[in-house]
Amino acid sequence: MSQDYAHLQPSVRALAEESAGVRVRRIRADRWITYERAEAALAAMEDLLTFPKRTRMPNLLVCGPTNNGKTMIVERFRRCHTPIAASITEEGAANVSVLKVQMPAAPDESRFFGAILDQLGSPYALSERVCKRQDAAIQMMRDTSLGLLIIDDVQNVLAGTRLQQRRLLNLLRWLGNELQIPLVAVGTAEALHAVQSDDQLANRFEPVGLPPWRNGKEYQQLLSTLEAVLPLRRPSQLVRPALAQKILTASEGILGEVVAIVTRAAVRAVTTETEYITAKLIDETGFISPSKRRRVAV
Repeated sequence: MSQDYAHLQPSVRALAEESAGVRVRRIRADRWITYERAEAALAAMEDLLTFPKRTRMPNLLVCGPTNNGKTMIVERFRRCHTPIAASITEEGAANVSVLKVQMPAAPDESRFFGAILDQLGSPYALSERVCKRQDAAIQMMRDTSLGLLIIDDVQNVLAGTRLQQRRLLNLLRWLGNELQIPLVAVGTAEALHAVQSDDQLANRFEPVGLPPWRNGKEYQQLLSTLEAVLPLRRPSQLVRPALAQKILTASEGILGEVVAIVTRAAVRAVTTETEYITAKLIDETGFISPSKRRRVAV
């Protein structure tokens, strides 16, 4: 390498010598970016997974604005606990320590248990009655020694009628009792309201908040980490006060938007051969803040 690229992580430095096309693809690829809140949420879930079985299991509710890193955190946790194939286990049955399902957009018990069976790779007939699908899902979770169930987009419960909402919230409580496993519910502020509408659930789910970001040490560390994994040949110094504030204001403190702004600017830095991110490059990307998108005329 003609330079040592000290501003980049060691694993990224060699990429800085690659062609523009290779670097643009790398910049646009999904990546895990660690930060304090994420590590705290992961540690809390790890603690749940080692919790001994008891009548009333502890649960978590990971909640925050859309696109603020919730799903990425739980997906990271799931990938750290990949299933063990049946051919490897002594019992001859697959071991699934962590299962992640999505609350159906049109929520009811049949679709919910269908989502569980889909994730466990168990076939079922669309015409099956709810009770049969429920029994099959519960049996599969027991057979695979499920240790923790993650339910993403819990706020979808609110799309159902009041009766459906009550039945699904009761179902969550019943699942934890029946299987004696911890549950991790994931969703927006609406998910928090849905869970807190049931006194018994509210007492069982400890909230882990992921609020919008504010300017401070943790935000600056996030920018530094993000800059270090983007193969630009010159340092951008994203933590400079004016540049950091510009990114924060445009993103409205939403993690996914911060990443989108920096990614788009980094791509432009490569294609224009500037090789570092500036306020001017950010403006040239034409990024529109989330609240402004909702007001765009159609």
